Amino acid sequence: MTETASNDTVSFGFRDVKTGEKAGLVRGVFDRSARRYDLMNDLMSLGVHRVWKDMVITRANPQPGEVLIDVAGGTGDLARSFLDKADRAATRRGSAAKAQAVVLDINEQMLRAGVKRGLKPAHDGRIDWVTGNAECLPLPDRYADCVTISTGIRNVTDRASALKEMRRVLKPGGRFLCLEFTKPTSRGWEKLYDAWSFNVMPELGHYVAKDRESYQYLVESIRRFPDQESFKAEIETAGFRNVSYTNFSGGIAALHTGWA
Repeated sequence: MTETASNDTVSFGFRDVKTGEKAGLVRGVFDRSARRYDLMNDLMSLGVHRVWKDMVITRANPQPGEVLIDVAGGTGDLARSFLDKADRAATRRGSAAKAQAVVLDINEQMLRAGVKRGLKPAHDGRIDWVTGNAECLPLPDRYADCVTISTGIRNVTDRASALKEMRRVLKPGGRFLCLEFTKPTSRGWEKLYDAWSFNVMPELGHYVAKDRESYQYLVESIRRFPDQESFKAEIETAGFRNVSYTNFSGGIAALHTGWA
């Protein structure tokens, strides 16, 4: 099922809601799931999401002194990895420049969960936790060298506005990386994935997070998201250059990249 909605409505899982209601509904989903979010990601993906995120950071190629904005950054996994990899590059080069990161999320409970996890001493003072909407980033033009968003773009009410905002805050030549669940590349793989996601994931939500409804929404939201080529076109329309994508795990997820 692909996303179809009028100017007055937008998808929220398999149902359409008034455009102005979606942000609050999504905020409610992540308010309820924040406490067990990292554990549930491990269980639902059998740990594979960590491999995907490692591949995102490898492609991001963090460098000393760079600034990352991780939109819908939740508990800060990508930001932490970005700083670690930038620090390793600084050591190799003998550079004293320190990378910085902004973790931005519309959901304050997710950010609180990230802060509660704590930071390595080497990260102290180098991650800013910002509550904000992807469609109106509270950051200046040409602020960052890299913008990432991981499994968050499908929860945005107005993707076109969010993509333009992420383009706006990038420096010329800056890089954009978006990891999102997409469409499996074979019918057989798609059937297996459907069986797992519709039958297992909501039940895990029920028994582990005590919240079946939120995880049912997350499964449905994946099915409403565009396929890889359609989303690539959206990124190009937002003004990014050299847009491409790489399928992960048979297309269950894809990493879309582009340049400002």
